[in-house]
Amino acid sequence: MKTLAIVTGVGPGTGAAIVRRFHEGGFQVAMLARNADRLAALANELPKAFAVPCDVADAPSLQVALDGIETRAGTSKVLVHNAVGGAFGNFLDMKPEVLERNFRVNVMALMHLARWAAPRMATAGGGAIIVTGNTSALRGKANFAAFAPTKAAQRILAESIARTMGPRGIHVAYLVIDAVIDLEWQRKNNPQKPDDFFCRPADIADEVWRLAHQPKSAWSFLAEVRPYGENW
Repeated sequence: MKTLAIVTGVGPGTGAAIVRRFHEGGFQVAMLARNADRLAALANELPKAFAVPCDVADAPSLQVALDGIETRAGTSKVLVHNAVGGAFGNFLDMKPEVLERNFRVNVMALMHLARWAAPRMATAGGGAIIVTGNTSALRGKANFAAFAPTKAAQRILAESIARTMGPRGIHVAYLVIDAVIDLEWQRKNNPQKPDDFFCRPADIADEVWRLAHQPKSAWSFLAEVRPYGENW
């Protein structure tokens, strides 16, 4: 049985790039996302990857998905929580239920994933849990009221998990992506920006891979990436 990685939030950008990187590195990859057609297309392209359609905000459905993954592929060596719930608007304009939904995706899903994966990894001899975040985990801007609080909580939860599981051989890291990711819709929103302004999903995936394979004597918790051509 091949070494297993689980990746949530497998969209057309960073999520798919992470799947490709771990697949290229010899892993079997369980792909979680709500879009079943997109997952199926990627699974057809990558023979060691398999689709697990799931809404990570739905805790019972997530549990069923994880149990199915374990039955099919065993214990995961790497878990990447890349699923993200986001919305733009200030606290007066955003409905409270939007914040609640984003909290379930960004924070509670991480809680459920880690509670399921970390003890199994420890029993199996070690593993890595990598969480992809962004600058909202470090600051709260006016129009990020339904998003930044959840990413900040996600970062703190990841650090708490790291403190508990690090001594048990589980490396937990939080990757801040301080960048506009190179996606079709971002190119349309930023038509005048040069290529150097954008951060390529494949390069982000390489950083996730690096974090997941750091030696124990020099584990990172908080890592950050940004494109060199960005205006500071």
